[in-house]
Amino acid sequence: MKYLFVLSFLLLFTSSYAQTDTTQQVVAGRKNSIAQQKKPYVILISSDAFRYDFANKFKAEHLLAFADSGVRAASMIPSYPSLTFPNHYALVTGLYPSHSGLVHNNFYDPKTGKRYNNNDKKAVADSSWYGGTPLWVLAEQQQILSASFYWVAAEAPIQGINPTYYYNYNNLIPIHQRITQVGEWLRLPEEKRPHLITFYMSNVDDAAHKYGPDSKETGAAVHYVDSVVNELVKVTKRTGLDVNFIFVSDHGMTSVDNQHPMELPAVDTSKFVVAGDGILVELYAKPGADVQATYKKLKAGAKNYQVILKKDMPAKLHYGAKDDRYNRIGDILLKPTWPHVFRYMGKTHINPGWHGLDPYLVKDVHATFIAWGPSFKKGVKTGSFNNVNVYNVITSILRLTPNEQTDGDGKIARKILVKP
Repeated sequence: MKYLFVLSFLLLFTSSYAQTDTTQQVVAGRKNSIAQQKKPYVILISSDAFRYDFANKFKAEHLLAFADSGVRAASMIPSYPSLTFPNHYALVTGLYPSHSGLVHNNFYDPKTGKRYNNNDKKAVADSSWYGGTPLWVLAEQQQILSASFYWVAAEAPIQGINPTYYYNYNNLIPIHQRITQVGEWLRLPEEKRPHLITFYMSNVDDAAHKYGPDSKETGAAVHYVDSVVNELVKVTKRTGLDVNFIFVSDHGMTSVDNQHPMELPAVDTSKFVVAGDGILVELYAKPGADVQATYKKLKAGAKNYQVILKKDMPAKLHYGAKDDRYNRIGDILLKPTWPHVFRYMGKTHINPGWHGLDPYLVKDVHATFIAWGPSFKKGVKTGSFNNVNVYNVITSILRLTPNEQTDGDGKIARKILVKP
């Protein structure tokens, strides 16, 4: 608790896409079916940028103890690009970003001529950007209630459905109120009680970006998150329910050369739309643009970054032409070589901590997976696995029937669950 109240003030940064609406949203008229009332409970917790080794590195005692009592992966491999919005959505849909349509934090859709930006509240709440079936949508469709104290896309009525209980994203609600709310949800009558709850924290990402992944500020943020999770567990125990916890992150964090950022090469914006960020820049060809000629010119001048045609992206990244179901990946990709980054959109200050890089080249961007509770085996350690498999773990626990093909499989679920 010493971290909860001291550091909640120090580390409560206001996100650039924060909203001021702190009211709980409740969809009236829903209830668990009688059969579903007996299903297990799952709380999916995300600590943004909680790198795969942060629990050990900063001695997060509670999370390490929970890992010993349940399951821990050596690391969890984020989907490419290893960015916040695509990976939070991959976790709850089981789809790679190229298959869900949420391909980047900042991208362009040639079909509609619109841009998606994670700082744009209107775009974030627009369901047309999101493919696939998030876990809360699948649960509600099968008469299991869900709740969200933040998650990417929970504010958007995907397939016309939000969680029964949810909050629009903001960092104005004190952490103790968020924890208390989870306890209140679990004390609701059985027909109104959510069996799937998502819970998101940005503190580690905020600190690691600003001060770097090896900083004392990042260590303090890790301890803060560790204390929050411990308090959340205590609150759920007081409800008398056996709850399953899955603690994940969307990606990790690495140090970059922020003192010598690369300038973006000259691009003819009358022929190409430019989107992305300092770690992955995407060029979308307008009608009549000569993609091949531009590619050759950029490639000839490239230093400390790769120039790649969409059709030539490595298959293991699932970010090439064959995977681009929504045609939202750029025709030409500018991919910095670690530890280099672009100075993007005229920014003068470049953070020392970054993610978004290729997880098969930079292990620092690998994420965390720890799980414990009655549905999980005890004392199990797994190797690294792709984050699209978390979807199968949760559908197995709640015995939900997926309504579409996803990119994960049941191998991890079978390995870590008591009765998958």
